[in-house]
Amino acid sequence: MKRAYLAFALVISLHSIAVAVEQQFANIGDLKLQDGGVIRQCRVGYRTYGKLNAEKSNVVVLPTWAGGTTQQLESSIGPGKLIDSSQYFVVAIDALSNGVSSSPSNSRLQPRMRFPKFTLRDTVESQHELLTKVLHIDHVKAIVGISMGGMQAFQWIVSYPDFMEKAVPIVGSPRLAPYDLVHWRAQIESLMRDRDWKGGNYAVNPSREVDFAFGEILLTSPDDYNRRKTREQALADLAKARVDTHRFDANDKIRQTQAMMDLDVTRQFGGSLERAARAVKAKLLVVVAKFDRVVTPGPATEFASHAGAKLLTLESDCGHLATACESKRLDEAIAEFLRD
Repeated sequence: MKRAYLAFALVISLHSIAVAVEQQFANIGDLKLQDGGVIRQCRVGYRTYGKLNAEKSNVVVLPTWAGGTTQQLESSIGPGKLIDSSQYFVVAIDALSNGVSSSPSNSRLQPRMRFPKFTLRDTVESQHELLTKVLHIDHVKAIVGISMGGMQAFQWIVSYPDFMEKAVPIVGSPRLAPYDLVHWRAQIESLMRDRDWKGGNYAVNPSREVDFAFGEILLTSPDDYNRRKTREQALADLAKARVDTHRFDANDKIRQTQAMMDLDVTRQFGGSLERAARAVKAKLLVVVAKFDRVVTPGPATEFASHAGAKLLTLESDCGHLATACESKRLDEAIAEFLRD
């Protein structure tokens, strides 16, 4: 779904373009995982925008969405955008297995499917290590994330309830709904059952056309898609994807998808969303999209209700891409929430 997520990033940024900043890396050593495994010599990619104030009170953490990179987040950072870097010190962080931070595609010691399964809680732990031990930041103004970034925001507020003043999970989930689990599982199966996958030891990415098709049908609604595409365009795009060898690395996608499917912030609360939500100390603005078919809004909406959080529902028929279609409304709501 790399192309689809890249389109997601590009649509968000139509109104302006951020100034590029240098990709940075933090070597945080061996990262012990929740299941007892280890990511050896773990490296976390990040970029910073704006200026850290003397009190270190203006930090906003922005994790990446599934398959996304901090380079793609740049267009959402700056005055008048999702996060205003003229007011806040923005730390954008590359999630594990996105091809920038430690991933199956770039690990020298644990390449390909030797790269261990990890969870989004492990991803948050890697980010906590970066913030506290490398950047020496012990408290932040807010955690803001879109899609899988929103899932990480939910995990952050449960794992480290005193670490942030506010949090804005956007079209994310505290645990995936049944519908979400089915389509993510189908995507993994399409990759692993493709004859080109070869147990992860492929020469070119497998299942390219099917992987692209999942993004096309899930990221938006049928009505929106049919308005934007002709029959000829849809078939031409599928044919192009079939020969596209530069898609998001399949092993990276498998491990990231497994991490999303594993997410459940209620584990330490006996499976109760209500108990998990009531343990949160941060002020919350939860953003959902009414017609989202990638991360269906039920669990996030329920969590917001239990937490007494502000809830913003995006109403357009753009599905998961409603954050792009309603970017002005979203940007303004977040700006107001962070100012309060």
